[in-house]
Amino acid sequence: MKTGSVIALFYAAALLSSCAGSSVSSPDGSISFRIDLDKEGRPTYEVSKDGETVIENSALGFTLKDAAPLESGFRIESIEKASTDTVWEQVWGESRFVSDRHNEMTVHLQEKASPNRRLDIRIRVFDDGFGFRYEFPEQENLNDFAIMDELTEFRFGSPHKAWWISRKDPYYEGYGKKTGFTQIDTAYTPFTIEGSDGRFYAIHEAALLDYAKMNLVPLDSTTLKAELTPWSDGTKVYAEAPFKTPWRTMIISDTPGGLMESRIMLNLNEPCKIEDTSWIRPGKYVGIWWVLHKDEYTWYYGPRHGANTELTRHYIDFAAENGFAGVLVEGWNKGWEGNWMKTSENFSFTEAYPDYDFDTVMKYAGSKGVQMIIHNETAANLDHYFSQIDEAYTLYSRYGMHYVKTGNVNLLIDGKEEHDGQYGVNRLHAIVEKAAEYRICIDEHEPAMPTGVSRTWPNLMTHEAVRGQEHDAWEKDGGNTPEHTTVIPFIRGLAGPMDFTFGTFDFENPKYPFCRVNTTLAKQLALYVVIYSPLQMASDAPESYEGKKAFDFIRDVPCDWHESHVLDASIGDYIVTARRDRDSEDWYLGAITDENARDISVKLDFLDPDAEYTAQIYADGEEADWKTAPTAFRYEERSVDSGDILPMHLATSGGCAVRFIKK
Repeated sequence: MKTGSVIALFYAAALLSSCAGSSVSSPDGSISFRIDLDKEGRPTYEVSKDGETVIENSALGFTLKDAAPLESGFRIESIEKASTDTVWEQVWGESRFVSDRHNEMTVHLQEKASPNRRLDIRIRVFDDGFGFRYEFPEQENLNDFAIMDELTEFRFGSPHKAWWISRKDPYYEGYGKKTGFTQIDTAYTPFTIEGSDGRFYAIHEAALLDYAKMNLVPLDSTTLKAELTPWSDGTKVYAEAPFKTPWRTMIISDTPGGLMESRIMLNLNEPCKIEDTSWIRPGKYVGIWWVLHKDEYTWYYGPRHGANTELTRHYIDFAAENGFAGVLVEGWNKGWEGNWMKTSENFSFTEAYPDYDFDTVMKYAGSKGVQMIIHNETAANLDHYFSQIDEAYTLYSRYGMHYVKTGNVNLLIDGKEEHDGQYGVNRLHAIVEKAAEYRICIDEHEPAMPTGVSRTWPNLMTHEAVRGQEHDAWEKDGGNTPEHTTVIPFIRGLAGPMDFTFGTFDFENPKYPFCRVNTTLAKQLALYVVIYSPLQMASDAPESYEGKKAFDFIRDVPCDWHESHVLDASIGDYIVTARRDRDSEDWYLGAITDENARDISVKLDFLDPDAEYTAQIYADGEEADWKTAPTAFRYEERSVDSGDILPMHLATSGGCAVRFIKK
């Protein structure tokens, strides 16, 4: 479904001066993006916000293998401009409808001297930021080529502090840290800046396809440069014209919440390519997973094997009784013995262990209306995975199962290339397209960082790419810090859905007493609203939820939304998020804090002003403390309306979750 209107105004203007430039502004006029050429024909760009320069004189271009660089000697051949104002509907998402309102400029560059190569720069400016990408048109003098370096810079006018995750942390599973630019080694994007000018900026990319991921390195205290993940031979990207890079994106906001509410990245991806999406359905799931991480059961076959028929039927019954859409089972398939990362060729994706009756389990789940989320750990041996993928997906589809959780645990894909280099990006995306042929949705772990491609391929439903809750079961440093979930929505969360796998009620692990879940019970509930994914896990075992009032919130909370708003936030301290259910008039609110207790007051002006609501409040108890009394909890109901202010006390690493039921 599409609504709204599209306005496209195109024109071309020959610009003969080598120093010529041009600019394009956001629809509201607050942001301006300008391209200039210096005396050497070197393109640079600058960006202003409300008349103040925020990005100045930043380099553009490339160095190529066995060819002169594409960085200078250009003239502007022509410029095209266009405007778009549309509204489109998501298959699933944080907001059902997305406004795409931007102005566009394409600058066509050509070298003034032989070999007269051409390079286009396409810019789209929104009211809350911008995106630009390079386009290599088809041409005689630039056909097959290899990029050795992308020269893109982000040069700020003054030093800022930034929240970032280091590339030294594999699979993006690190903590966000806040430093000046000169303390950065190599940072993943999204990269979030708390500006000394009072603004917030987030640098990332959109539509990462057939290219290497963009990381950032500092050149000085104000300048960041793109650093592409290389192939093993040092080349960054192999290309053949016509060719397009991903979009380089920046959100500009007066508040941290504005970063989370931006839809720039989605708008810069192509529309959905799947004609019938009726089989792509958000939902919550449980699974034989947390008990494995706690070492109560094993992945491999033996006396403590977790993926057995009897235990799986128990989880299916629990899911059906409590309205959960799916059940995840890890360790069901042959190949988990020994060091499976080194013997990944032993994995079968169709053959189950003897105590897991695949046929019985699948039919039983189907009879209960439950989807099995079928785990495929590849150990990043995608050659081996692709040798079985058609047979495996045919088998799963035969039982009407639509969900696969992939794992790619190994530092190199196929033993040679990084997950977010061009090879890894292409191989991982090939799984998504193959899955779409079989009507299978993908929950991708150890992925390339999401960049909004799920708009185009909505069967790519969620990703890990985050230091998630499994670290709370066995991490030697004691589990995730209380601050972690107040930071990660503003870094990794800006890239797209996170399969963080919260919902743990059993906080201690007797096998690993040095580790535990470092939150209160109410914070576990609030995370279902704060951290977004269209597939959300209730991570604990069924027995941990029995007789617990708090479990009602997990059963009730949806994971597909009509609209979402960040009501208040301070990165690394606290966040308050409200979302309206896509399928009802109910609203849900989640508030979490770091290691510090705090009292907050939440205005309820997001509610319908003409209605009253019953607020079901799941809050930290009076004695709650993440160290000494994490399960202290209280529940209350009260009548509220949009004019009310709801006071909340958040314990240390605590939270509050609220369901607002429209009367």
